[in-house]
Amino acid sequence: MQLQVMNSPFNQEQAELLNRLLPTFTESQKVWLSGYLAGAASAPIASVLGVPSQQTADGTASKEVTILYGSQTGNARGLAKKASTTLEGKGFQVTVSAMSDFKPNNIKKVKNLLIIVSTHGEGDPPDNALSFHEFLHGKRAPKLEELNFSVLSLGDSSYEFFCETGKQFDARLEELGGTRLYPRFDCDLDYDEPAAEWLVGVISSLGEAKGGISVLTQGAATQTVESTYSRTNPFKAEVLDKLNLNGRGSNKETRHLELSLEGSGLSFEPGDSLGIYPENEPELVDLLIEELQWNPEEGVTINKQGEVLSLRAAFITYYEITTLTKPLLEKAVNLTANSELQELLTDSEKLKSYLEGRDLLDVIRDFGPWNSSPQEFVSILRKMPARLYSIASSLTANPDEVHLTIGAVRYNAHGRDRKGVCSIFTADRLQPGDSVPIYIQHNENFKLPANPETPIIMVGPGTGVAPFRSFMQEREETGAEGKSWMLFGDQHFVTDFLYQTEWQKWLKDGVLTRMDVAFSRDTAEKVYVQHRMLEHSKELFEWLQEGAVVYICGDEKHMAHDVHQTLIGIIEKEGSLSREEAEAYLADMQQQKRYQRDVY
Repeated sequence: MQLQVMNSPFNQEQAELLNRLLPTFTESQKVWLSGYLAGAASAPIASVLGVPSQQTADGTASKEVTILYGSQTGNARGLAKKASTTLEGKGFQVTVSAMSDFKPNNIKKVKNLLIIVSTHGEGDPPDNALSFHEFLHGKRAPKLEELNFSVLSLGDSSYEFFCETGKQFDARLEELGGTRLYPRFDCDLDYDEPAAEWLVGVISSLGEAKGGISVLTQGAATQTVESTYSRTNPFKAEVLDKLNLNGRGSNKETRHLELSLEGSGLSFEPGDSLGIYPENEPELVDLLIEELQWNPEEGVTINKQGEVLSLRAAFITYYEITTLTKPLLEKAVNLTANSELQELLTDSEKLKSYLEGRDLLDVIRDFGPWNSSPQEFVSILRKMPARLYSIASSLTANPDEVHLTIGAVRYNAHGRDRKGVCSIFTADRLQPGDSVPIYIQHNENFKLPANPETPIIMVGPGTGVAPFRSFMQEREETGAEGKSWMLFGDQHFVTDFLYQTEWQKWLKDGVLTRMDVAFSRDTAEKVYVQHRMLEHSKELFEWLQEGAVVYICGDEKHMAHDVHQTLIGIIEKEGSLSREEAEAYLADMQQQKRYQRDVY
């Protein structure tokens, strides 16, 4: 039934908005909404009407909580949403927002603030946290003596600046006068348990500040229906097909992998990623156990639930053994009588050099003899993290399937051949008919524009082409009419033009408006995608002026940095702007979600 002013209590604008929204809701969303409204009906009228209530009529403190997240791949966003659901179930009124969508000056009005933020690259804030981070650390940041806050920081301890962004937010909020509700938690890749512990502590602190917590029996938390399969409960996807995308004689090996999602109920959008839980190379595991002179069949307990695996199975499937971190070596020093490891830990430059390109087998060989049982030893290791890959297909175009584009990593370092854990697992050992544990990682920071007529510019050399194949498949299926421009680069035209026939067909059919390529090893002087951008700077800037969205996918340290600087240069030149004005132009594009990056 269509809502109208005559048959409902809504005004014309509200009725029209509801008529557009209601048909798009799934059954689970309708159930959630009905439960939420039922819970809200028992709440104070001010909260139902959306009126901020810093203090209730009986003089108790505010029960409003603001959660701001900074997320590059979606982990922080997911944790923010879960925290919101839990807090709402405890009777709090919660506002959740990406930092890029939050008006910085409104921080002065916030009483209870939870920051959930990841650290990107070499200690940098994620893209959607840049503007808020800059504001808070600038001269315009206000005093926040009335603010209660807590920070959950996500990172990877194999990086030198582990959880740096969260540490900076935590220190700055204190500096501005804020009071910690609960101490900052710094989470490594396996963040689920520490994040849950942090939230319990936060809720306890909020409850003490509020004089007790009111629990809604039919709140949002009890009505939320979550997908059966997730990061902590991965789906075993069958391998349908596996192809080598590179031609004979190529220096590279890029695998196209097709997996079945049939029966999983999983869904994704172009721009999302797929997490794969790989296995370590059995040969490397056998060398490690042989070096330690242990029995590969000896049982070890791998988790708090008491699950037991053989030592060999645990090393293959459960523990990370190819990436070294400072925290790992700090624990390992207690298991050896070798003083050289302690000396290494006291020299930051030597330690940084040692960590690069070495693995657990190197540590075992370099710093023995080891005085520990297998159980003591595995207890210092961190759980095998999933590897994320940009999805290379559209679910609309390929129902019940997901495709990936994975470059095989093989290199020699410190006198040994080395292999990428997941890339070689998929390239060498995973075969059609096998199953692999996977999950969907949603990424709201890398999405096609809502308006299909908006022009898009895609920059994706090498395996960075993956999400743009997904974009093109989706736009072909939906009949999107906006202009599209692809810039692709690799080493050789003959052997390394990934998905060449598909791009040519999209060009012929008009799905793709324009494509420029750069093959760096086919010319005397190396040519990269940023050089093609410069060659067509006038046209590129015209597209920007028309409202085009720019997407970059691929290597962060080199390609993405070079493309970023090139974009600023093009805007400066073609827009007749100063360097500062050009940087502000691009920053504004980022704020408007017209400049999006999926970099690694």
